[in-house]
Amino acid sequence: MHLCKMQLLDGKKTAKAILNTVKIDVAQRAATGKKIPHLAAILVGTNGASQTYVNSKVKACNEIGFISTLIEYEEEVSEMKLLDKIQELNEDMSVDGILVQLPLPAHISERKVIEAIAASKDVDGFHPENIGRMIMGEAEAFIPATPYGIMLLLEHNNIPTKGKHAVVLGRSNIVGRPMSILLSNNTNPGNCTVTVCHSRTQNLNEICSQADIIVAAIGQPEFLKAEMVKEGAVVIDVGITRLEDASKKSGYRLVGDVDFEQVAPKCSFITPVPGGVGPMTIAALMKNTYKSCVNGD
Repeated sequence: MHLCKMQLLDGKKTAKAILNTVKIDVAQRAATGKKIPHLAAILVGTNGASQTYVNSKVKACNEIGFISTLIEYEEEVSEMKLLDKIQELNEDMSVDGILVQLPLPAHISERKVIEAIAASKDVDGFHPENIGRMIMGEAEAFIPATPYGIMLLLEHNNIPTKGKHAVVLGRSNIVGRPMSILLSNNTNPGNCTVTVCHSRTQNLNEICSQADIIVAAIGQPEFLKAEMVKEGAVVIDVGITRLEDASKKSGYRLVGDVDFEQVAPKCSFITPVPGGVGPMTIAALMKNTYKSCVNGD
């Protein structure tokens, strides 16, 4: 018998509300002759998922009145050429945010690319300086877009986090690690007791079943099962994987890291896939770009 009424944490709806606020702020800046935020996005190669992500970021820019520039390179582009372009964008005063869509082809060092972007324009929040500022809880840090989006989702939907036990599944630099830091910060949302789990964790089921909040970010489809989740938990699903499905017109269906059908009835709140964390990541990126623009005033 499930005691709690499950509610969907609707990322689409929340992102829309956040972006509407940014849109109004941009219109006010434009009306008073102030600079309008400008995001430059770089896409290397023809990875389908990356193209989709970049296009949705450019579309979001257009919808809220940002200027956007999309720079596309073939898979074979040299690391040097890419780094030169980043340097050019760093020096271009009209550009507020620089985004290089990951993953990059194997011959290009992601680390070099991330570190080449000026920290003040690193709206993806991956530069070591921004990561360091985030760890120190400094307000001027650009927080990585997905963890920031999740924090905005919790905040907007008034999900209580203070004193809660949060379990983060996954320790990537893009999601897992920053997420664990943000949830443990002395902020609201925040003030959680955080456990980070990964492929070497023992008693994983036991740890998860004690969690008030679970953030699943391991990239394994439908990994989190019902027996790993306690009644009334809040579950945030960061994963997105295409699974073949002959019954679908597209030939596939999108699933997250959570076995949604089984887990959802036990939750107080759960994010859907798609339409949960994805739109929030874009909203967070737009907020970072807006912030960078305002910082330049």
